[in-house]
Amino acid sequence: MPVYSIVGSKVEVGAALALKSADFVAADFTTSLAAAQTVGEPETIGTVADTWESEDFGNVTDGRIRTIKTMRKGSTMELTCGLDPTDAGQLAMRAAHAATGNYALRLTLADKPATGASPKHSTRTFVGAVLGCEDDPSGKVGKVKFSIQINSNIVVSHASAT
Repeated sequence: MPVYSIVGSKVEVGAALALKSADFVAADFTTSLAAAQTVGEPETIGTVADTWESEDFGNVTDGRIRTIKTMRKGSTMELTCGLDPTDAGQLAMRAAHAATGNYALRLTLADKPATGASPKHSTRTFVGAVLGCEDDPSGKVGKVKFSIQINSNIVVSHASAT
């Protein structure tokens, strides 16, 4: 698949979704994303990552320091949008920010193949807490930045021709 433009991608916020001790799978999001709101006027989406923390262990017998994966931590996704006080998605993000819970989120990339029986875009679905809601009216265009802490694994669905 060739490199693609991010233009046409979208972020959606769904209902509150409780965390669980096991990794999420796509089916876990069916209900919570059924009435998801698309966040309007996105300018930049930010990164979506799940990285391992690590700890070094020094074995004095063989004189080798090993790095052991210990725990995973999701990144903080910075979603910047043109400020639209009537956009249902931005209002849903503000409500998620005001609440203490975690919410189902889906990033859909505009990367579906040009051909195929039923081409589909790839998605990144996860649970996150909206930690920040920063209004920025300082420029020529008002903006709002939502800081989303990813608190689950990221369920990846790759683009496909069917």
